[in-house]
Amino acid sequence: MTDFTYEVDADGVAVVTWDAPGKSMNVLTREAFSLVEEYIDRALADDAVKGVVITSGKKDFAGGMDLNVLASIREESGDNPAQGLFDFTMNGHRILRKLERAGMDPKTNKGGKPVACAINGTCAGIGTEIALACHRRFMTDNPKAKIGLPEILLGIFPGGGGTIRYSRMVGAMAASPVLLEGRMMDPKKAKSAQMVDEVSADPVADAKAWVLSATDADIVKPWDAKGYKMPGGAPYHPAGFMTFVGASAMVNGKTQGVYPAAKALLSAVYEGALVPFDTALKIEARWFTHVLMNPSSSSMIRSLFINKQALEKGANRPDVADQTVKKVGVLGAGMMGAGIALVSAQAGIEVVLIDQNQEAADRGKAYTANFADKGIKRGKTTPEKKEALLNAITATTDLDALKGCDLIVEAVFEDPGVKAEMTKKVEAVVGEDCIFATNTSTLPITDLAKASVRPEKFIGIHFFSPVEKMMLVEIIKGAETGDVAVAKSLDYVRQIRKTPIVVNDARFFYANRCIIPYINEGIRMVGEGVSPVLIENAARMVGMPLGPLQLVDETSIDLGVKIAKATKAAMGDAYPDSAVDEVVFWMADEGRLGRKSNAGFYNYDENGKRGYLWEGLGDKYPVADDQPDLHEVQHRLLFAQVLEAVRAFEDGVLEDIREGDVGAILGWGFAPWSGGPFSWLDIVGAAWAAEQCDALQAKHGDRFACPALLREMAEAGDTFYGRYGNGEQAKAA
Repeated sequence: MTDFTYEVDADGVAVVTWDAPGKSMNVLTREAFSLVEEYIDRALADDAVKGVVITSGKKDFAGGMDLNVLASIREESGDNPAQGLFDFTMNGHRILRKLERAGMDPKTNKGGKPVACAINGTCAGIGTEIALACHRRFMTDNPKAKIGLPEILLGIFPGGGGTIRYSRMVGAMAASPVLLEGRMMDPKKAKSAQMVDEVSADPVADAKAWVLSATDADIVKPWDAKGYKMPGGAPYHPAGFMTFVGASAMVNGKTQGVYPAAKALLSAVYEGALVPFDTALKIEARWFTHVLMNPSSSSMIRSLFINKQALEKGANRPDVADQTVKKVGVLGAGMMGAGIALVSAQAGIEVVLIDQNQEAADRGKAYTANFADKGIKRGKTTPEKKEALLNAITATTDLDALKGCDLIVEAVFEDPGVKAEMTKKVEAVVGEDCIFATNTSTLPITDLAKASVRPEKFIGIHFFSPVEKMMLVEIIKGAETGDVAVAKSLDYVRQIRKTPIVVNDARFFYANRCIIPYINEGIRMVGEGVSPVLIENAARMVGMPLGPLQLVDETSIDLGVKIAKATKAAMGDAYPDSAVDEVVFWMADEGRLGRKSNAGFYNYDENGKRGYLWEGLGDKYPVADDQPDLHEVQHRLLFAQVLEAVRAFEDGVLEDIREGDVGAILGWGFAPWSGGPFSWLDIVGAAWAAEQCDALQAKHGDRFACPALLREMAEAGDTFYGRYGNGEQAKAA
């Protein structure tokens, strides 16, 4: 079986069907692309063929290029990977250009055969680029289907002609949000954006009809016609010039210059608009190769595509029978429990939502109703689907309703005594095979499991808030947690369409272990007299989505106080953050608890909209006349996180650096351009990182001491992915 098949119908329309065997979604491989060319040649050479329709044999059209292909090309190209990647890209351009020209006479633009694309479902990446090369695009009238060019989200940009074709179709201004934000659009929005031509109840039938009626003029692309002018103006036109000035400002404002793909995309559009179309494709290929050779892009592809996909498919799942969840009990109907109930119901799981009183339980269920109402208003869902969601959730105070549950997710108050009481009550009701998962962000799982009569069935599941938006779920194994509990948790996370990482039990687990030092370092600098503006902007300029002061406002300052007190009680004299506590405790005493109180490190208006940094901070902690260098501030903020990630791996809390990188990006937004903390260390080099640790330790203290593993790797000249990239655990340094 092949990825593409070819047949000619009775009317003389050649139908090329994309249906990759053994895959739920079509992704393009090198071998499959050569088949496309073979079928184009066959259709153009056959006088009986009047035109071509390209469609899919699956429920969706295509998911894009198999990004593993790019890695294999790099490896095959030996000492000149850039040339190999450029040649591969240009070969793709050649094939799609052949499809686009479709046998036309180069001088008269006559004699070509019409090629239509029948897009029967979601279409992304190279699938969209193939569609854009066709002469007309028909897309299914299904609001669930999406089409777009989301490559920018993976650290690259559309390099199969999509950047040049789409920008020339609609102009740089209209193309910018689609290309630079990676928007996936439903069929009607895609038609408005000119990404598709027709929204159809039967795309294949309508595409065939169009092919049989198309004229020579219908199949000539605008850029191949005499007198073509770029919509909105070329760069040398006054209107076009202003467009590119604005686009450049937008790109740099949003990316802070740390995402190379966005700048390269804009450069390809700008330079491509100055030259003929075929030269523009060559320019796109050169910029695409430039991005692929940037370690940032390869790291993003590895973490956000290859590693993320591997984890979601169960790369670290124990080898036990399927543990699909049929009925889940959620204990606690607060914001966290309500969110867990919502995503579980969305996955088709029967949900029992428990709280102490019926009013609270109903309020938790109403969270799903409100979510669905917003979806209805935006056209994302229907009243019928809302009803189905609500029917899946039973809100009650009756613990007996938990009978038959195969998974319990406890999300009650973050207090060991309360959690222990609920554990005992629930285990007396549910069956012996039921897995009990506690949702906690800080409390040790092994200690909480002491309340259980079945500690091997007890596990931690750390959801991030808000549950319906955050993609990461951290699964924590206690000292006695068994394989079935791990597998059940992983299968559940896959059901609710989130990305899991599995870690071993330790204070703060993995995510909070790394993010708390980032917040603390920012607060510590405030106490030292470093300008809060410098701290926040330094963080954003190095790729963090939120500065540490804004982040603590979002998570709430009184939570920070609570965590600090609990940590100090546990660590005693070894507690390292008294300087941080001085600032945080004072803020809490001032009643500035963050966004929830409309007062924190930032000011907020009555509607909760964030304003500028609070002026009163400078009264208590005056800004010093002598400010540190930008890079020093950035290094402090980055190394505070990265060193904890290395220590977590060194200690065996984190067992797989792939989980460390994916978890860092999805969990707290660690500089996505870097691919995660371990990828970042590989980019900068272990030797350089060790030198920076020594300098930071000498100036700022032992929290920056170089971990033994990092020191040993620096001396050996190793990289983390070179040594541990296939899931190996840390060796003793």
